[in-house]
Amino acid sequence: MNTTRRLINYIIGLFIMTIGIAFSIKSNLGVSPVSTILYTLTVVWGIEIGTATIIFHCCLVLFQILLLRRSFDPKNLLQVIVGIIFGYFTSFSVYLMSFIPASSNLLISLVYMLISIVTIAFGIFLYLPPNLIPLAGEGAMQAVTIVTKQPFHRIKIIFDTTMVVVSLCVCLFMIHSPGSVNLGTIISAFLVGTVLKYIVKIFEHYKGYNPMVINHNK
Repeated sequence: MNTTRRLINYIIGLFIMTIGIAFSIKSNLGVSPVSTILYTLTVVWGIEIGTATIIFHCCLVLFQILLLRRSFDPKNLLQVIVGIIFGYFTSFSVYLMSFIPASSNLLISLVYMLISIVTIAFGIFLYLPPNLIPLAGEGAMQAVTIVTKQPFHRIKIIFDTTMVVVSLCVCLFMIHSPGSVNLGTIISAFLVGTVLKYIVKIFEHYKGYNPMVINHNK
């Protein structure tokens, strides 16, 4: 896969992931585990979702610097730029979803959530194989993996669980409701990876695509 194509896949993948996040917000069933903290910033303190995304990514990069110290690779500061791009994409995607009517019907909300899951999985499918600058969330998990020498998948489970628990506690304390954590959060936690595996199988013979990158990162 040449550099231009990798970059295009990377950018499109990031944007598609934000469409999935916007659908999860529209569902009113909670967001995916990795998005719980940034959405908590929105529902509790009223910070615009794109701004919350940028703040969250900057904090995660700072966390990596504090954790790795001299071992921190300066090129990973580019995660801040990626976080800014991702933040603007998120704001735009949420704006696009504003034209879709909200639903108080559980069935329609579940449909929105399933669309979110498939969209996020497809975004990951495009975003990971180019193997460019990771989002700060993955960068933070990789940093913890380096320091603790634990498998990435184990750190991911702990990382996602911690974000969900923190978000739930903050929302319950501040607004007396689950806020960013709900049924959809649990569904996403189980189904995004499964859907991604099926997408990889469907496209595994696609020229230039290397599913091993996803297997390595996941």
